[in-house]
Amino acid sequence: MTPTDTRGTIHLEDAEVLSQRRFPGNQLILRVQAPVCAAHAVPGSFAHLTCDAAIPMRRPLSIMRANPEQGWLDFLYKPVGHGLDALGQRVRGDSVSVLGPIGNGFAPDPGRPEVIAIGGGVGIPPMVFLAECLKDDPAFQVLVLMGSEVPFPFRLADGGISVTGMPAPASSSVEMLESWGVPSRLASNEGYDGCFSGFVTDLARLRLQSLPDGQRDEVQVFGCGPTGMLKATADLAREFDLPCQLALEEYMACAVGGCAGCTVLLSTPDGPAMKRVCVDGPVFDARQVYPD
Repeated sequence: MTPTDTRGTIHLEDAEVLSQRRFPGNQLILRVQAPVCAAHAVPGSFAHLTCDAAIPMRRPLSIMRANPEQGWLDFLYKPVGHGLDALGQRVRGDSVSVLGPIGNGFAPDPGRPEVIAIGGGVGIPPMVFLAECLKDDPAFQVLVLMGSEVPFPFRLADGGISVTGMPAPASSSVEMLESWGVPSRLASNEGYDGCFSGFVTDLARLRLQSLPDGQRDEVQVFGCGPTGMLKATADLAREFDLPCQLALEEYMACAVGGCAGCTVLLSTPDGPAMKRVCVDGPVFDARQVYPD
């Protein structure tokens, strides 16, 4: 995937809060009416939100869902820190300034129809967005694997869609994904019912090991989550010689490429280079983020 300059596609709008749902584990799902941003959002992109009039610095949040017809966006986040704590106090009818969508999203390859989307913790939202955008595309079959050390902020159900390679304890799925025809399985080290006991990347390895070589050659991997999980996802893709794209998360000030506060060191064909997560990413090829 070749990064492009996305600053000309970023929009600023005052969004109305439609709902703010609270879930166990100090998690919230915020829905705002932001029709311009919703019309242009792609899986892997994010928005920069004003949390409160008294807090000048915006906060970047990955977009979990975007409905261009109805004009709304969903964000899953944990209100950690002064800014997001203030955002968590916003209620229906409040106004939130939204700058977005920002960044280059995932670029699925139609030549590899088997998609494994791996999300960990607050890295789950881009995987949900990716699944929703691909669910009606006959070129792709998507499997979403989620890992969390707090309760999953979704209604869960027994996995009605069969997935080969999944151990018996990994029996739960996300009801919303199942309703889309997208299979999902869950992993945690907290002993939750219906979850694989271990890391989500270990669950992904079991899936890949169950596939015959010809089918495994049709797989591509996408990931978002904490640094350790991203490294493990990149290592997993390298182990099975699979293409992999990762959505990175970094602290940001401007989020539009001006301050260069979110730069990361990548390995590029032209040698080591500093790239901005906000506008050069946040999605990068895993081999550039974690070279051999």
